[in-house]
Amino acid sequence: MPRMLDVSLEVRAEIGDEEADRLLTGDDAPRSYDCTSCRTPGDPETDPTSTVLFVGEETAVLAFAHAGCIPSQVVNVSEEQLQGAVRSITGDSPAPVPSPGEVPQSVPGGQAVLGITSGLVLIDGDLHPALVVEPTAPIARPGTTGPGDDFLPLLIEQGFKPCTDTKELPGGLSGWSVLLAGGQLHAVLQPGTEGGPQVAWWQAHQALSVTDGWRAAVNKTQRVLIYAAPVGSIGQQPREDLLRDALDKAAVNGKLVAASMPLAGTPGA
Repeated sequence: MPRMLDVSLEVRAEIGDEEADRLLTGDDAPRSYDCTSCRTPGDPETDPTSTVLFVGEETAVLAFAHAGCIPSQVVNVSEEQLQGAVRSITGDSPAPVPSPGEVPQSVPGGQAVLGITSGLVLIDGDLHPALVVEPTAPIARPGTTGPGDDFLPLLIEQGFKPCTDTKELPGGLSGWSVLLAGGQLHAVLQPGTEGGPQVAWWQAHQALSVTDGWRAAVNKTQRVLIYAAPVGSIGQQPREDLLRDALDKAAVNGKLVAASMPLAGTPGA
């Protein structure tokens, strides 16, 4: 009997008491699973295990994770995100090669093409998982037609802080989180309107692979550092040392904002 399986109250409310009880008694719980976060094997009879319910517009999928990676929770995602997560979890589609993501995303200020790159940042001797976001064109404030770039001011209004020294750990950003499912990056989520569920600020067109080192770091910290810079500030750097150099230069020039955020569904800082 899977005595180490956790079904949170919010998951129970979604799947019903009968199904929740069947999971707890072992009737519907898997004998083993691949953690939906770190993708390493787990056993609900010997490993503390969380039930994670991904809920889309028409579909809901129940997944399992090490309790140390993700707490039991409900994660609201778009139907497209959910189908991508299903393919990642079940292995029905090949994993994409690691690469920056450049797809149209809804950002504060309207539609833009955001490039996103994953990497590890060394701060005070510890490696932290990070995502670097840079649009491919200037971001205008809604209602304006000028050539100005308001990407950073708009993010600062959302709670991001100017970063002048990459040796300092960015502060937490409440209500924002990073969706990692099937060991791949799916979205950066922002608070919904009027207290509604989180919505995608950045969403991968196809789930992005991250390195084993990046997954190991995020499983340790349970948080992701997000750095954002205006177009032309960072570029696509082929190595992490060059990426860090570009971040340092953007910080010195006052062209970098940053925030720390948890994995999707965990409390904001």
